[in-house]
Amino acid sequence: MTDKTNLIGQALFIVNRHAKTAPDPSYLYKLKKATMVQLLRDQKAKKIGLHFSNNPKQSRQHSVMLVKVGEYFFHMPPTKEDMKELEHLGNLDNNYRNPKTNLSLTKAKNILIEYLKWPKRTSSVSKNTTKPVALTSSYLRSTSLSPFYHKRKK
Repeated sequence: MTDKTNLIGQALFIVNRHAKTAPDPSYLYKLKKATMVQLLRDQKAKKIGLHFSNNPKQSRQHSVMLVKVGEYFFHMPPTKEDMKELEHLGNLDNNYRNPKTNLSLTKAKNILIEYLKWPKRTSSVSKNTTKPVALTSSYLRSTSLSPFYHKRKK
């Protein structure tokens, strides 16, 4: 396994970890899936087998495909061919953890975007260029704070 493949594995690990807690994980999961498909196409990732998912859909058990990228393991939905061809490994081994890595989410996304040859994504949040409203002295008077606010007598 090359160092570049292991770096992509680290980047996938960071993107996947952040996607699990992101308020809108759709872009991160799209990036992960596209990278995994491309790695399998380029034969830089290896399909290991099938696992039972820890999160059954509609109370029905289903399987996920285990894929190895460098030193890292990931799950993704299997195709019908994968279900026929790959060995079923049973339940997930909850004792196994991917190696720790120190990589920022921004750098991880850039590594995957560069690998996929996608155009750089511009920020969807525009920076606030308006100046904040200046607080006037009348605003700060005690009477404007609250009708229940009274100055303490000396």
